[in-house]
Amino acid sequence: MRKAAFFDRDGVINIDYGFVGKIENYDLVAGVANAMSKLKKQGYLLVLITNQSGIARGKYTEADFARVSSFMQANLALHDACFDGIYFCPHHPQAPLEQYRCECSCRKPKSGMFLKAAEDLNISLVDSIMIGDHATDLIAAKGAGIRDLYLVGEHIETEKELIKEARCFKNLDQMVIFYQNEKK
Repeated sequence: MRKAAFFDRDGVINIDYGFVGKIENYDLVAGVANAMSKLKKQGYLLVLITNQSGIARGKYTEADFARVSSFMQANLALHDACFDGIYFCPHHPQAPLEQYRCECSCRKPKSGMFLKAAEDLNISLVDSIMIGDHATDLIAAKGAGIRDLYLVGEHIETEKELIKEARCFKNLDQMVIFYQNEKK
């Protein structure tokens, strides 16, 4: 089995402008590609696990999400930091678009996307790590059996009380530097 570094998208990988569904609204967070490349060189699969309620709300389509994901992958490829798997949940329990309105097992804080990725990519969840910017990201990972939880980004102060076992860092780059030093 393989180990993975799981990531939330908006606020961790890219700047969260709110419902980022268009390429023109997509900007990588500084240092992310380099940090992801370091994790890949340490033998981690890189897996994106992201709620995309903007689809359910009609803000953008699944095709828009696919275009943004392709754009993201092309940019990350320049740094040998592509995702090995991309998993997204387009659902929301109060979605305006009926086809996406449901209580699913994939929407974080539920663990469905992690379990699907583990099955698809032969991942050992107990040997994996999760990086998110909200407690719900880490709660979902913990529910799947991931023990190494990292909270990054601008919501640390409000979110850290909701997931006490998480280690907190300003950004992904700082988290990876810490992680590399800890694992030496």
